[in-house]
Amino acid sequence: MRLLNSASPLPGIHRGYQWREALPALPDRPGAYRWFYADVTAGGYSAVFIFMLGSLFSPRYSVGSRRGALPLQHSAVNFALYREGSRRHWVLSEYAQASVGQAGRELRIGRSRLVYTPEGSVCMEVDERCAPFGGQVRARLELEPEAPAADEVQLVPGVPHYWRALAPRAKARLEVDSLGVSAEGRGYHDSNHGAELLGTRLPGWHWARLHGPEETVVDYHLPGNVAPLRVTSGGGETRAERGPLLGDARRTSLTGWGLRVPQHLSAGSAMMAEPRLLESSPFYARLEARRGDVDVMGEVADFQRFHSPYIRWMAHFRTRVERRA
Repeated sequence: MRLLNSASPLPGIHRGYQWREALPALPDRPGAYRWFYADVTAGGYSAVFIFMLGSLFSPRYSVGSRRGALPLQHSAVNFALYREGSRRHWVLSEYAQASVGQAGRELRIGRSRLVYTPEGSVCMEVDERCAPFGGQVRARLELEPEAPAADEVQLVPGVPHYWRALAPRAKARLEVDSLGVSAEGRGYHDSNHGAELLGTRLPGWHWARLHGPEETVVDYHLPGNVAPLRVTSGGGETRAERGPLLGDARRTSLTGWGLRVPQHLSAGSAMMAEPRLLESSPFYARLEARRGDVDVMGEVADFQRFHSPYIRWMAHFRTRVERRA
């Protein structure tokens, strides 16, 4: 693989370093987006937190962006909690605004917030109701990064979509007040952004994040003749590489929605058999596999499918739309 960057103390994501920058610039053009993703494995629980500007799950943004709708008008909070592979909570709430505070270190959507602290930790707090008509959920994730961030990389040459592993390996504490959950484990945090709707020229991707005893590996596979990306983080170092392009030899199967997903989750040299299907929809699947002290989280996304009128209509039933914060 070709090295994209070497380990370095980039914006404060390293124990002992302070943040050298606040939140990145928020998207401000129709079709653009940015989201902040984190996942955590803690005991028998797994959870995913996503703060979205120009929500990739929004049927309203899919249509409205072509008519001039702006990303912040379709901001969203997504939270999912799983226990031993079974979903316990699902939150997807969409808002018509988002705000930035604390000298650019806090992103607030509704009553939920993402904070980058001067001490170098990442905090995500969700205060929401389950979608579409469920009960109250209060959840909190705190990450203490154990290695530097990777440099930002362009997913496909010449196409304006970018990814950055901000805290690829971190100590994590998960609290979910509504279920009395308090657990410690390992977390991961990244950000994606782009200047056009996903599915326009980038049809989709699949990726997997593997936490092992000593290091974390993230493999990011892209469609067509585009070399895959790999981020490796451990021992206080992080490196990112691209390629070589070897083709996709995965064994796959079809979900009940007809989406093709891997039969085995893999990242780096490790392969896990029979992953659990945590989420399944016509355009998106989330998978997880565990074995001993190794945990793998994976995702398959087909954004071109999402823009079909039928699937956009179905997406309304998994979302709450808040008219005010």
